[in-house]
Amino acid sequence: MTSIGLNSLESAPQGVLEPRIWTPSPDLPTLGDDFAAWCEEIGFPLLPWQVWLAQQICKTNPDGTWYFKEVGVIISRQNGKSTFMQLMIMWRMFALNQKLQVHTAHKLTTSSEIFWKIDDIIQGRLDLIERFLKKYETKGSQEIKLKGGERYLVRANNSAARGIAAPDTIYMDEVREYHDDEVWASLRFTQMSNPNPQALIFSNAGDQHSIILNRLRDRGIAASAGADDRIGWFEWSAEPGCEIKIDGKPNWEAFAQANPSLGYTMNPDNFAASLSDDESIIRTELLCQWVSVVNPAIRESSWKAAADKGLKLKPDLTTWMAIDLSPDRREGALIAGQTDGDQINVVLLQTWTDPENLDAKNIANDLAGWFRKYPTQTVGYSRQTSAAIAALLSPAGISCTPIDGPTYGQACDEMLSAITSGRLHHADQAEMNRQVLSAVKLPFKDGGWYLGRKVSNATICAAVGMAMVCHFATRGEPEIDIYAG
Repeated sequence: MTSIGLNSLESAPQGVLEPRIWTPSPDLPTLGDDFAAWCEEIGFPLLPWQVWLAQQICKTNPDGTWYFKEVGVIISRQNGKSTFMQLMIMWRMFALNQKLQVHTAHKLTTSSEIFWKIDDIIQGRLDLIERFLKKYETKGSQEIKLKGGERYLVRANNSAARGIAAPDTIYMDEVREYHDDEVWASLRFTQMSNPNPQALIFSNAGDQHSIILNRLRDRGIAASAGADDRIGWFEWSAEPGCEIKIDGKPNWEAFAQANPSLGYTMNPDNFAASLSDDESIIRTELLCQWVSVVNPAIRESSWKAAADKGLKLKPDLTTWMAIDLSPDRREGALIAGQTDGDQINVVLLQTWTDPENLDAKNIANDLAGWFRKYPTQTVGYSRQTSAAIAALLSPAGISCTPIDGPTYGQACDEMLSAITSGRLHHADQAEMNRQVLSAVKLPFKDGGWYLGRKVSNATICAAVGMAMVCHFATRGEPEIDIYAG
């Protein structure tokens, strides 16, 4: 295997062969070497890490069945994951004569790309085209069928399991994008009647919303530590919390651990050029590290630096509050803030949850108690989510101020400025941390931005309320600084 030139980056190592986290397995026979030889024969030699991975996931029991029934492969983008998958699909069709393989991803276009590459390879080789029978395409489905009855089926995720029975192998790509159990449960259980099934899961690192991937990863990490679970987990990722740069240069040890193709098909110059991207994107896409959310409004490192576990509101300081409800009206949060010198202190006072719909009257009653506990000037709210609550508070003499549109965008900017400058401090409350780090930013057409409630795919009421409170705190108490004589 010939590696690419390193140009001026002579200190960049080649990618690490073995993943940082992987499941040990018994010394059993493997079909991995047969797979590698077949790939070489059709003109697609494997990279070293691909050979190693094939040797692991293709181990067989004495009765010839797969040792690992479920396999998770976690690796950064552009390392050859898709190429490995397409070659594995073809090998199992042409060499193992598997009758049915099913492939799905969160978007049909993702799996369709592999489908077309497989078709191109087949059409370009006489020894493969001789066995080719037909190619089918319908809405949400694609299929290649060989003369021996072997089938490769691509399905959109919303219909992945429809009409399918006992597939030999299923492939799920970009599993980090699955935020519920529906596709995984329906597709995985189609294999229950197959005598020798295997499920292969491929993905980059996820975030807190990657429900299926996170659950599988928990099992995989436990299995790698010796738990009795027959799941194969192979994760090329950098150590959590590692530095992205060292002395102004890429942390090559970290990038090599997450990118086994570094120095083979991946040019180190390209890594160096990407270091100006958002930290969450670098950690997810290039270091394969789990983050709270991709493209967050607030960086985790900045938020952690603002934590003060002993922080409490003072009963004599001017206070501002803000209420916000989720778009589905099932969750809500009340935030309070005070200024103490140049410092803005924010605290999550209360949250509400209801599986159907929150009761505006109950929330208004709770909020009124908090309002009177401190010298509160006003309660911020959004007309889009909390107008019904404000309508109940105003007749009781509680000042309510709507924060929407451009003012909301200004509030978000003021909040971020307070955090990054070190002026904002928070009480390090678990629920507030979760909601704030789940918030995703959306752009205004004029170049501004705001916290997106729906696009965040999580409850961010606390983050929205904090932005409103920061708007009041930044404005401060009314002052008269011009006097008429």
